[in-house]
Amino acid sequence: MMKRFAFCFLLASALLSTATAQPTIFVVRHAEKAEATKDPDLSEAGRARAEALAKVLRDANITAIYATEFKRTQQTAAPLAKALGITVTVLPAQDSAALKLRASNGNALVVGHGDTIPNLIKALGISAPINIAENDYDNLFVLVLDEKPQLIRLHYR
Repeated sequence: MMKRFAFCFLLASALLSTATAQPTIFVVRHAEKAEATKDPDLSEAGRARAEALAKVLRDANITAIYATEFKRTQQTAAPLAKALGITVTVLPAQDSAALKLRASNGNALVVGHGDTIPNLIKALGISAPINIAENDYDNLFVLVLDEKPQLIRLHYR
């Protein structure tokens, strides 16, 4: 119960920052994949996590959603995109999208990969190293893009 309260408090704090003029970027790794192939679909657990992400971010004033060319990232973004009526912008996995995100006037969701998220966060001005374990799918990175960008690392289920 205490963990859930702490999560809700931190998420509320992050979402309140979205009311400011600075864009807020929400970054997640794709949800659990069904198999270890090059371009797998999400597993049942992954689909459930994608739905959970949509519930967590539905009121975050997101105006843009980015995913890579792989099915698992697009499927992770799909429930939120559908709920908000936003078309997912597909970018190559190695394109950090940092310049586009910095120029954004609104809040955005980026669904990436364990090996691309650290570089994206660094490109957005966060110098602290980010490590994502191979089986770690519950990170929710919240970046408030200000003169000095701020990062909050949360977890969702």
